[in-house]
Amino acid sequence: MSVVEKIRSAKSTAFSFELLPPLKGNGIENVYRTIDTLREFDPKYINITTHRSELVFRENAQGLFEQVAERHRPGTVAIAAAIKNKYKIAVVPHVICSGFTREETEYALIDLQFLGITDLLLLRGDKAKHEREFSPTGHKNATELQAQVNKFNDGLFLDGSKMKSHIEHFSYGMACYPEKHEEAPNIESDLFYAKQKVDAGAEYLVTQMFFDNQKYYDFVEKCRSNGINVPIIPGIKPITLMNQLTVLPKIFHTDIPEEFAMELRKCKTDAEAVEVGVEWCTKQASDLIAHGVPSIHFYSMMATQSVKRVAQNVF
Repeated sequence: MSVVEKIRSAKSTAFSFELLPPLKGNGIENVYRTIDTLREFDPKYINITTHRSELVFRENAQGLFEQVAERHRPGTVAIAAAIKNKYKIAVVPHVICSGFTREETEYALIDLQFLGITDLLLLRGDKAKHEREFSPTGHKNATELQAQVNKFNDGLFLDGSKMKSHIEHFSYGMACYPEKHEEAPNIESDLFYAKQKVDAGAEYLVTQMFFDNQKYYDFVEKCRSNGINVPIIPGIKPITLMNQLTVLPKIFHTDIPEEFAMELRKCKTDAEAVEVGVEWCTKQASDLIAHGVPSIHFYSMMATQSVKRVAQNVF
């Protein structure tokens, strides 16, 4: 059963969360600890992020520094397979444009087929840290990536040759932005591209994190009026650090409501910020469930214990 089928068949609001692969050199134990902490809430699926290589300076044997590409968090496909094997929970690896050639994407799709992993989240991904603007290695946007996956589902490789054996089709979701993507000129443009994704085969959409539920409700209403009728999964995150009051809006281009910001400004320690974050996220989740959302997706990076507390309060 695909992720979208699990979401549609759930009798109440479903629970899911996102994981990061461990940093290069670290083991998988922390990943397992996060899952062990949250599995009691019956996650319908677990997302695993994918990270591009970044240019870093390394000293060579001659004592000179040279630029090399290094991926700090490799292993998305292997992590997904390990989770599926150990926990029998549906896994959704991210497949991104950023930093990957079309050929590398094709090889990843082949590997995922061999592993029986057929749920994906398709994303453009972030620009490299050294870039001022996104510079594609392969696909320049998520809809181009989507076209490759659709072609693969049709049994065709990049070069047009046909596959010799039957494959199980990939089922996939894509991203949407209730407060618009940072590069979009307006929300109407975002709605245009969201509909384009759905018309081309995206079976559900997952939002960028937000802290104001009304913006999500307004966005969903606009989507429905534009003929976008797939599940739109709200993505939320409990704040755990005082500096996230300014860091998260800068990185993710999301507004923090003044009522919430005011309480965070009162915090003297990160421990106090954790309490405020859990309280606000609990209110968000409770309100979303009351409005009958199909699922709530939690961004759990640096927030596993807070996500657990929120889930205990609402699920």
